[in-house]
Amino acid sequence: MERATKIVATLGPASSSQDVLTRMLAAGVDVVRLNFSHGTASDHQERARLVRDAATALGREVAIMADLQGPKIRVGKLANGKVALKTGQTYILDADCELGNEERVGLDYKELPRDVEPEAVLLLDDGLIRLRVESVLGNQITTRVEVGGVLSNNKGINRMGGGLTAPALTPKDMDDMKTAVAIEADYIAISFPKNKEDMYMARQLLRAAGGKALLVAKIERAEAITALEEIIDASDAIMVARGDLAIEVGNAAVPGLQKRMIRLARERNKITITATQMMESMIVNPVPTRAEVSDVANAVLDGTDAVMLSAETAAGRYPVETVEAMSQICAEAEKFEEVKLESDFLNRTFTRIDQSVAMAALFTAYHLRVKAIAALTQSGSTALWMSRHNCGCPIFALTPEVPAQRKMALYRNVRTFYLEQSNDREGVLRAAEDLLLAKGQVQFGDLIVLTNGEPMGKSGGTNALKIVRVGEHR
Repeated sequence: MERATKIVATLGPASSSQDVLTRMLAAGVDVVRLNFSHGTASDHQERARLVRDAATALGREVAIMADLQGPKIRVGKLANGKVALKTGQTYILDADCELGNEERVGLDYKELPRDVEPEAVLLLDDGLIRLRVESVLGNQITTRVEVGGVLSNNKGINRMGGGLTAPALTPKDMDDMKTAVAIEADYIAISFPKNKEDMYMARQLLRAAGGKALLVAKIERAEAITALEEIIDASDAIMVARGDLAIEVGNAAVPGLQKRMIRLARERNKITITATQMMESMIVNPVPTRAEVSDVANAVLDGTDAVMLSAETAAGRYPVETVEAMSQICAEAEKFEEVKLESDFLNRTFTRIDQSVAMAALFTAYHLRVKAIAALTQSGSTALWMSRHNCGCPIFALTPEVPAQRKMALYRNVRTFYLEQSNDREGVLRAAEDLLLAKGQVQFGDLIVLTNGEPMGKSGGTNALKIVRVGEHR
């Protein structure tokens, strides 16, 4: 059985050549992430073209995810590029300062003095430097350094426990949304959403730009945890963005939150991506640490749809080897997954016909021990519902819609194939069998479950299930 968990890889200087990108896709990348924190619109357009060309060369479809930068909650620049902060010293964060020095530094985020008060704790550079606010006067925040270190240009600022009011979508994000739509991104990730309203606004901007991408909420603020269920409901997918989240809620809280987020999202038929430092040591080393292997495997066993690589493939020395290692870890971890269909279905009510057919297909596949489930789908909804449960059987989504094929590249345990569909139901079902045979996924005599809609070719119309022994129609 093929690997069920999908791999998201970030494009960057280490992976933007046609050769490396093609080898990464061949090694198992399902979704390519374009980080809009770096580069221009023309850079993103060129990289999107590279992705499409590499995928075409390999004869498959991969998804493109545009990751918007979100608010720049950072310090400004320093005259010497960096400054050593000593524990116990006073240091000023000054919104009016142009160029920082040993006494003060400017702020890209000018609202910070309005968002803090005495005793608030600010964490700089991913939590490596810790400042406690002593006083706020106008645009100046006077702090005491509790944990010192070297501060360099444009390092990020987090407030312990959350509480920064910066909006999730900046003017830059609004422009980048148009670029993401122009390159036909399949997923758009929204950074630092605090509540459902942030996701509603993102969806309105997406529609205004004429886009049909699915929206990913990156859960990385303390406020997002308290509003978790409403954010999941307002999104198509969530990213467990463990870096900034760990700084705001504390490292120790993140593993439990990860499990809770993935469970809640799956219960709501939403997609999940687990991200940040998954294979961090492979930026410079050709093999992962044992801890990283366990981390990736645990995300798989939590039920995540995808695991994500950031700097490992964007700037690391071993982008292809990292993908190969991650793919192997996922495949091994999946061997230990439990099938809990009966308990999954307890106390569940299905209000839609297509969802009921999807669940019936899973139940039938599990109890009859069939070789494969084939969902003939327009939009991919049936395949998404099936992918929320582990039935121990591969799911093949057969669709005439290339955009749907690309979106389904992120669905756990779903593999997609392009299949023309017509009003000739029996002809299409035979073509589905023949395609799976030709692709080597089934053999003559295998039992498969087919789902489709009647009349054929209508989105959201799945209403039929058929159990077939491959080759019987010949």
